[in-house]
This record gives sequence, structure tokens and C-alpha cells, in this order.
Amino acid sequence: MKVDLGDLNAFVAVARAKGFRDGARASGASASGLSEAVSRLETELGVRLLNRTTRSVAPTEAGQRLLERLGPALSEVESALDVVNSFRDRPAGTLRLNVPVSAARLVLPAIVPRFLSQYPDIQLEIIAEDTFIDVLAAGCDAGIRYDERLEQDMIAVPIGPRVQRFAAAAAPAYLDRHGRPEHPRDLLHHACLRGRFSSGAMMSPWEFERDGEIVRIEPAGPLLVSIGGATELSIDVAIAGTGVIKLFEDWLRPHLDSGALEPVLEPWWQSFSGPFLYYPDRRLVPAPLRAFIDFIKAG
Repeated sequence: MKVDLGDLNAFVAVARAKGFRDGARASGASASGLSEAVSRLETELGVRLLNRTTRSVAPTEAGQRLLERLGPALSEVESALDVVNSFRDRPAGTLRLNVPVSAARLVLPAIVPRFLSQYPDIQLEIIAEDTFIDVLAAGCDAGIRYDERLEQDMIAVPIGPRVQRFAAAAAPAYLDRHGRPEHPRDLLHHACLRGRFSSGAMMSPWEFERDGEIVRIEPAGPLLVSIGGATELSIDVAIAGTGVIKLFEDWLRPHLDSGALEPVLEPWWQSFSGPFLYYPDRRLVPAPLRAFIDFIKAG
């Protein structure tokens, strides 16, 4: 029996992602290529590995047994190949990171150009989204998350600014018309521009803190945007004078400095710890990831 290693990898990608399209995104292959590879593998083994419907893909009992044994085995193969990579003068290969949109916007621009300049043989793939996924199942080497989002059994390394703040702001013209809030609860009488995660969940209540007092409010307003893709739209709408926005201070800072937006309730702006790069606790770390870890540790 001659089974192609690439076909085995294709099966694992599809089975973990529970779909050919998501498996393609995680592995970097095409959905049609993965389908052909899995069909070849099933033909060679003489057993169906995946149950396919128009809506879902799930391993059969045989496929599940194979997946359980293949995962660790393929990880060992990758580790073995990476040992060879460590003998190169410069690390090479692909590094896939799953990051929140906020990290792609606020943290990585100060890191990525310098890293790629120092390691020209590494290809960096950034998957920016705000759904909290299993980075390994998604085919990523590591992820960036804030501490409350860290997964168990992961090693965490600080990356980016260690302290950040949420800022509230509005256009001066809006505040001239509607008044300037003096307490967070005053926002209940203002038009607030809110966000929703791609999963459909609303963002947490707006939270403010001053001298140990924490105030949480559920604001209302005329605009609700998808976090990430439509965040810039909400900023533009705030600048146009439609309402109050609450977002990362660093995201709003250029508009605060220019005067397009005016700080709202600044003494109440809440601080929080910066993000972490996290990756699995395993014996051998892939060379591109090791290079990235060493790079951010060196500052």
C-alpha cells in the first residue's frame, strides 16, 4: 500500500476544519485539491473516511480513528523536518498567525516590516478575525490574544504595548449640539456607535473606571457595525458627528490628535493589559515561529 503523505495531510486538514473550504483556508491548498486528495486516500485504503453532505463534513468511525493516530505522527514529521531547518544559516518556511483585527491594526505594523527584513526566507501569513478559534485546528502555528482569551496548555509571550486603554470620543460638533457627558451614565442619553462580533454576539457593555469605581452601561444608538471589517466606518461616522464611539485609544489617537474627535469622559477611560503571542507547549518549536518569538523578546 502506497499512501501519499500529502493526501494524509489533506485528510487531516479537512477533518479538523470539518469542511473542504475551511480546510483549504487553513492549509493553503484549494478546496478542489483537498477533495481529490481525500478521494485518492479513500480509494487507496478502501474505506470511506469522511461523511459528506451539502452542509457538513464529518469523519466516519474509521476516519476518526485515523485522525487520532495521524495528528501526533504528522506533528513528529514536521518536527523532524524542522530539525533540518535549524541547520540553515537563516530560518525558512511559512509562519501562520491567527490574530484579532485590533492586533493586526495596532500591534503588528510596528513588528512585521522589521521581522521580514531580518528573516527574508520566512513567509508570514496573517489571518485576522475576531472569532476565537483553536489555532492548531485552523492550521496556524500561533495566535495573538488578550489574556482573558488565552487557551489552556499554551505558552504566552508578551507582544506589543503592555498597557492599553479604551477611549470614548465624539466629534466636537456633536458634543456642541448634545452636551458633554460628565458621568458614564450620561451616555444613556446619547447616540452611541456600537459593535458586534462576526459570531453575532454583541460587544461587552461599555465599561468605565475611576478611583476604583466601575460603571457598566448598555448604550443605544443608530449604528451597529461588525467588529473588524466595519470598524473604520464607525470612526468615519463618529467624525461626521453622528454619535459617541468607544474603541482602543491607539486606534482613535490620530483623530484625537487632529481634533476631528474630542475625548469623552477621559478620566474614566479603562486600562487593560496588552496582548500575548501564544503557542502550544511542545518539545520542538518550528524554526519560523522560534525566530519570531526570539525577535519579539529582543524588542
